[in-house]
Amino acid sequence: MDYDKLLGLAAELGCQLMKSGAEIYRVEESVFRLIRAYGLEDPQVFAIPNCLIVSVVTPQGHPITRMLRIPGHGTDLELLEQCNSLCRRLCTQTPPLDQAQGEVAALSQNQRVYRPAQQLLGYGLAPAFFAPLFGGGLRDALCAFLCGLLVGAALLFGGRLTGTNAFFRTVICSAVASLASLVAVRLGLGLDVDTITISVLMVLVPGVALTNAMREIMAGDVVSGLSRMSEAILTGAAIALGAAVGLGIGQIL
Repeated sequence: MDYDKLLGLAAELGCQLMKSGAEIYRVEESVFRLIRAYGLEDPQVFAIPNCLIVSVVTPQGHPITRMLRIPGHGTDLELLEQCNSLCRRLCTQTPPLDQAQGEVAALSQNQRVYRPAQQLLGYGLAPAFFAPLFGGGLRDALCAFLCGLLVGAALLFGGRLTGTNAFFRTVICSAVASLASLVAVRLGLGLDVDTITISVLMVLVPGVALTNAMREIMAGDVVSGLSRMSEAILTGAAIALGAAVGLGIGQIL
């Protein structure tokens, strides 16, 4: 068996899991089980949010290690489900490595990509549905929809405005959300600026990252949990700072 190819297969599957936003323990366990299914005992797998290290020892006693740096990513539940299903099937059927590599490579090739218009619609509908939950009426929901479209446009098309730094991007988008909400209320389109602002800011809240951080800390992956927790806290601080800046500019104007 080509153990280099096996190690590359397992590492690539783990990388796809990481890109989908999977928990660290899920990534490590999936890679571990896949390598065990192909006959290698006691593989060593270590993962943190931006790095994956996999090491095995061949039956001839040669150690092989593969390390991958994971780029910035979000959460893709569809990709996560596909990775889980593929990992289970590979562990059960253990097809030839070339075939398995082709199926793993197909994960990224078949990944669904939404058009900008569809993404904008999602950014608008999410705040519109949050507004009634926070006590807003139909007019507040409509304003939240319009403000959500502005935030979505800033995220999708405002690269020069928001930059590549996630912290400053969140600050600017939060400022846009709060300022747009205040302007909408002043124009008479909405009734409650707080309800509209909170509804729009919900699209920026790192809920999945915070949940995964708590789960990883409870599972014993303290380094990964604290890393995700720090990211979530910084994002929350950026949201608060941006909202304050936006409201402050609105009050001045």
